[in-house]
Amino acid sequence: MFRLLLVFLLSSLPLWATAQRQRNTNWESGTLEKGEKVGEWQYYSYSALGERVITQRYDHTTRKLVYARPDDKSYRAETAPGQWQSTQLAQAPWFIGGHEALAAYTSKLKYPPAAEARNVQGRVVVEFVVDTLGHLSNYKVVQGIGSGCDEEALRVARTVPNEWVPGRVGSQAVPVVYELPFTFRLK
Repeated sequence: MFRLLLVFLLSSLPLWATAQRQRNTNWESGTLEKGEKVGEWQYYSYSALGERVITQRYDHTTRKLVYARPDDKSYRAETAPGQWQSTQLAQAPWFIGGHEALAAYTSKLKYPPAAEARNVQGRVVVEFVVDTLGHLSNYKVVQGIGSGCDEEALRVARTVPNEWVPGRVGSQAVPVVYELPFTFRLK
């Protein structure tokens, strides 16, 4: 009798009730269903004072950005066909998952042997365009240090997935130039 009741109760539960679980880390929190992110997720960063702050809320079910922390930085954006200018955006381009998820890609650098042999260290900046669909193109090194580091930063930048929320001027999505820094430091 008990076994029959248990089978009935389990079979009458919605499918999602048995397949969902919460994930809570220092960088993100939300619900997983069958290993996939569903519903609204919060992504965090840490301020200079060490306080955890929400940088974005993204609904993975509807694929919509719910909230993005305001960014007071100017970006070069295509405000009219063929016209690129530095401007404040209503919404900066955001990598889905926030800065920490993006940092997971920038940390995949392999130190070039030539740079290691010459003790070359420093910062390489790669820029690319985030288009109106959140896809990346036009990769270019804008600040380099040589000895193979520029090429390595470019290689890693090209592995960043096309999982971006596009930048906006007003309510209009526009192509935006995004700069991604890579730090090369010997241990």
